[in-house]
Amino acid sequence: MYYWRDLDSVPAEFGPSVLTLGNFDGVHRGHQRVLQQVVEAARQRSAAAVVVSFDPHPAQVHRPESAPELIMGLEDRVATLAETGIDALLMMHYTLDLAADSPEEFVERVFVRALKAKAVVIGHDVRFGRGNSGDLDTMRALGRTLGFEVITIDDFGASFPVDATDADGDRRCSSTWVREALEAGDVGTAARVLGRYHRMRGDVVHGAARGRELGYPTANLAASSQGFIPADGIYAGWLVDQAGTRWPAAISVGSNPTFDGVDRQVEAHVINRPPERVQDFDLYGQAVVVEFVERLRGQVAYRGPEALIEQMKLDVDQARGLLSTEQQPRR
Repeated sequence: MYYWRDLDSVPAEFGPSVLTLGNFDGVHRGHQRVLQQVVEAARQRSAAAVVVSFDPHPAQVHRPESAPELIMGLEDRVATLAETGIDALLMMHYTLDLAADSPEEFVERVFVRALKAKAVVIGHDVRFGRGNSGDLDTMRALGRTLGFEVITIDDFGASFPVDATDADGDRRCSSTWVREALEAGDVGTAARVLGRYHRMRGDVVHGAARGRELGYPTANLAASSQGFIPADGIYAGWLVDQAGTRWPAAISVGSNPTFDGVDRQVEAHVINRPPERVQDFDLYGQAVVVEFVERLRGQVAYRGPEALIEQMKLDVDQARGLLSTEQQPRR
């Protein structure tokens, strides 16, 4: 996949293309359906399949005090978009200057002159250009004027029940839904909307070493780690180390209320460490990925280390049993 961070990086000879526009935070199943149609339409027209996206998220520029927490960091977003089969990604640096472009200026400069669009694939609720003044009708009018086809797609609903209050057992797949699920600790629903387990990515740093003292050493993610932090609690999941090895893990999110003065953190205890390395299994300094499979329980304050150790053993046993039979969510 070609990856460009500005228009000047797009080769002058690039094109023609079939493209789509969006933030694609989470690259959930609804996004995947859009991208699949972009790829199919591009192949039918002997064109390149292109995504135009933004970094930072526009909401972080226009209303930073109320912008939503992002589901995934930029590195994961780029890697996940590449997995969809698109040929090129233009990740435009979002600024107030860019936001000041009229719909006509933006489309002509980016879609037509730089990417030579044959077709644009968008949803019915598309908004673009200064003050979000451009909509589907605007895009269709620009397509007629500038010579590209506009392909509209419907929202993608989940193929599983949402809750008892939903008459049709369906809901539009969205980044908002994923965030709501993660805020509630419902990583199972988040995984079904995403089509894969929710993950965080970051460096392993030194913590208080309290887990090691209790017999359950953990890999502590740096505060700068990327990815939405789910609700406090204990989770079964996976830790993928820098070499790409995937280890089963019991993951703790929170401040560990049994002990005072502990900041909120994400830490993962690797289950079934190699016997020959059980004492020196060292992940410090590695860039790792933590995947959340299922929430086992919420955070609880225990009366001293002994009760906590007993519960940690139960957590690890439960996580081990669950992960031994786990299946990756289907896209």
